[in-house]
Amino acid sequence: MNSSDTIAPFSDEYFMKQAMQEAHKAFEADEIPVGAIIVCNNRIIAKAHNLTERLNDVTAHAEMQAITAAANYLGGKYLKDCTLYVTLEPCNMCAGALAWSQIYRIVYGASDEKRGFSKFSPPMLHPKTEVLSGILEQESTDLIRDFFAKKRN
Repeated sequence: MNSSDTIAPFSDEYFMKQAMQEAHKAFEADEIPVGAIIVCNNRIIAKAHNLTERLNDVTAHAEMQAITAAANYLGGKYLKDCTLYVTLEPCNMCAGALAWSQIYRIVYGASDEKRGFSKFSPPMLHPKTEVLSGILEQESTDLIRDFFAKKRN
């Protein structure tokens, strides 16, 4: 392992790698490979991946599962001191839920050119929510591309 392979603990890349592990779980379960984690004070408090097929529920996106888990962990509905790391840009449904949660920060990997929240005006996020995109973007994009290529074959 060389120094370029080392990721600093508690960095955005470090936490996005954890979200990628969840996306791989979704891939293996034949779910669209999106993974999400929620971090509070440098501690992972929720891990999730898409469960729409398993639960037969169109709302069972990774972000929705993570929001519920984090709220349960914290004992309250607001995620004001939390960061969501998700491998794919949240859709409008998830962005609306994230707005209601008042999440502090969202970090995502790949952009969703068709359904991502940033394609809508105005975006449905809480006005104080910070957004950072492109963290492990290529790895996230490749996993989704591989999933749909496998589906077509």
